[in-house]
Amino acid sequence: MSQSSHQTFKKETRVAIAGLGAIGQSLARSLAQGAVPGIRLVAVSAKNHQKAQAFVDTLAHSVPVMSIEALEPVADIVVECAPAALLSDIVTPFLKAGKQAIVLSVGALLFNDHLRDVAAQNGGSIIVPTGALLGLDAVIAAAEGTIHSVKMVTRKPPQGLKGAPHLIEHNIEVDGLTAPLKVFEGNARDAAKGFPANLNVVVALALAGVGPEKTTLEIWADPAVTRNTHTIHVDSDSASFNMTIQNIPSENPKTGRIVAQSVVALLRKMGASLRVGT
Repeated sequence: MSQSSHQTFKKETRVAIAGLGAIGQSLARSLAQGAVPGIRLVAVSAKNHQKAQAFVDTLAHSVPVMSIEALEPVADIVVECAPAALLSDIVTPFLKAGKQAIVLSVGALLFNDHLRDVAAQNGGSIIVPTGALLGLDAVIAAAEGTIHSVKMVTRKPPQGLKGAPHLIEHNIEVDGLTAPLKVFEGNARDAAKGFPANLNVVVALALAGVGPEKTTLEIWADPAVTRNTHTIHVDSDSASFNMTIQNIPSENPKTGRIVAQSVVALLRKMGASLRVGT
């Protein structure tokens, strides 16, 4: 029996999706097909309205394409799947209204500290799904004690890192690599700044554990890998553990397929009478 066999939503929950990249489109298809009982997709927002309209016309049930500003009045939850720079514009209206915002541009949270204050002052909540990160529950539990160290090593196909600000700033070329190249070593905050489209996973790890300054990271452009691979080493007073996950890229090589599925699982869990996991 799955943890979500019995849904307990008291009423239908209306969901809006902001951003229709690979993750947003995958999520929209699932929700429009009724993947989660009690959850209804009611609106989407995207930069290119014409392209977005053509997409929603292919869904099991079409929904209106709206501006970011128009989403809050029609939805109870917004799922942010957009470029990191739009995070505050998307989620602030929902937080001010005491509603929930599911955030995928996790790295941008480090540079939008005001959002936590807005949520706290108005009874709203920011929710970060597990996404592509294995073992987040274990890190959260370990953080109730003392975590001594957290390190992550990420290996991605070079094309999945191309165009990152850190690579441009340091003139690092990843085309034509024949061997793995370490393109970054530092903490999660600097990684989020240098790789805003790639490293939401390490920021989620940092927020769950010892924070962005103490969470360290290596990033490798590796022509031998076809999947985004994250290896995490955690040492704490309750447990020491190592985890490796290989995520199959979505249509966008910067993100994994499992991210959209993680949001569906989160929405399912929110209305389930049996919830498994911290």
